[in-house]
Amino acid sequence: MLEQVRQQWGGQRDLWVFGYASLIWRPEFDAAEHRPALVRGWHRAFQMRSRVHRGSPEQPGLVYALVSGGMCRGMVYRIPREQAAIELPRLWLREMPNSVYDPRWLRCQTAAGEVSALGFTLSRSSPNFTGRLEDQELLHILRHARGRYGSTLDYLVRTAESLHQHRMCDRESLRLLNLARRLTQPIPPGPA
Repeated sequence: MLEQVRQQWGGQRDLWVFGYASLIWRPEFDAAEHRPALVRGWHRAFQMRSRVHRGSPEQPGLVYALVSGGMCRGMVYRIPREQAAIELPRLWLREMPNSVYDPRWLRCQTAAGEVSALGFTLSRSSPNFTGRLEDQELLHILRHARGRYGSTLDYLVRTAESLHQHRMCDRESLRLLNLARRLTQPIPPGPA
């Protein structure tokens, strides 16, 4: 798939990348420019299992995915053509270690005009797509899931705070952040 993305990009122009979650607060690549962007036809959903980065095989965590339908505010990053040959494989290792995502070129609206950016989307038919989970299951995952890069709880809080800081937070991310805050509240004793 990486070779296909390279061919589609062509290497003759700068490479744009669309970030909608952790790429906003931890891009891990050098970009010459970044801009807020809007993508139509896709939305940010906290509905992808993570068995390595934010969870384990025994206790899968969750991360955001870009799922079809709606719209998503995020950030586009411009990587100069000369650097892209180095940065693209590094980005690929981060985002595609198990080929979970479907990479695609997204039409991103910015204040300076439209750009075509590489985005990592998730199919609803993927075995890693959870669909909407009940709050009790989400709370269990937030309490217990931890992986190579830390906990699902930390990922959710850092992403929601970054989205809020950049004025691109959606209602569901705010709801999830409020749900996560329950974990820091004392739990009242149950009935005797």
